[in-house]
Amino acid sequence: MSDPRLRQIKIKTGVLKRLTKEKTVYEKEIDQQKARIEKLRAEGKDEHVMRKEEEILAESMMMVPDTHRRLVKAYDELNEYLKNEDELKEKQEFELAMDVLKLAKEKIDSN
Repeated sequence: MSDPRLRQIKIKTGVLKRLTKEKTVYEKEIDQQKARIEKLRAEGKDEHVMRKEEEILAESMMMVPDTHRRLVKAYDELNEYLKNEDELKEKQEFELAMDVLKLAKEKIDSN
């Protein structure tokens, strides 16, 4: 992989892949935390414990918009880069990047 363009594709693909996974993890964490709060509420836990759990939920919820913004930016950067490197279409890195773009687009649109 001596072509620096392939290296850039690989880097940008890795960033996009990581951010897609990161957003998924935060969304799962929010769902789990909401379920935990409901369970604790049903058990009648004290107010201090409930406040702490709600703070954790709020922190996770704040991360989703930030992660989404970074995901959209990384998606746009990789998409633009690939449009300009059309002659690399036959390379494995290019094909992998296209697959990651597709998955990221689904995650962006699910918001």
